[in-house]
Amino acid sequence: MKMQTAVDAIYPPDCISCGAAVETGFGLCATCWADTPFVTGAACDTCGTPLPGTDPEEGLRCDDCMTIARPWSRGRAVMVYAGNGRRLVLALKHGDRADVARAAGPWLARAAAPLITEDTVIVPVPLHWWRLFRRRFNQSALLAQALANQTQGFFAPDALKRVRATGSQDGRDREARFANIRDAIQPNPRRAHILAGRNVLLVDDVMTSGATFAAATQAAFDAGAENVDVIALARVAKDA
Repeated sequence: MKMQTAVDAIYPPDCISCGAAVETGFGLCATCWADTPFVTGAACDTCGTPLPGTDPEEGLRCDDCMTIARPWSRGRAVMVYAGNGRRLVLALKHGDRADVARAAGPWLARAAAPLITEDTVIVPVPLHWWRLFRRRFNQSALLAQALANQTQGFFAPDALKRVRATGSQDGRDREARFANIRDAIQPNPRRAHILAGRNVLLVDDVMTSGATFAAATQAAFDAGAENVDVIALARVAKDA
């Protein structure tokens, strides 16, 4: 009997959302899967927000991305930040639920497939050291690691650093979000050289206004990146 089979016989795997029994570990039961707002149809090619239509189409852009300058090239999101999508993100971010990041690895890999090339470097949005000390982990780094494990991609967890402690973005309007994060993310002097001339894929847990991704994208370009794409586990949508 394989070790994992033996473990599953003693500790049957549970749904990462509701705790119901499932066949394989680190997954969702059928009910929770149906209740999770995965982005499966048409979506903005720049930020991943879902759009009307059932068929994905290259080059589609949402209203925001037609009016706001985005420094990155393309963006994707796994799910909408609502309902069970929101619960999963909060469980990862504030509930010490690293199993959510592991479950998200295959989801991220599917969504990121059009963005990944042979020379892509997978980079998480960094936390300031003080927040990292208090939280004990960077949820974006866990997601980026899970994506790298699924795609066998090059993972650079410390290529960027947050040099200034920023307050929470919650409750701020768009302009305040951009002002709050401005100049807070920079290349890591000791590690940023690995981004030079490379395609960079930035990973974060949630995208709202795009301010954090914009700051991280600029930092990646400052390090010499050739191109930058972004992916979030969840995208805040206007009608969510």
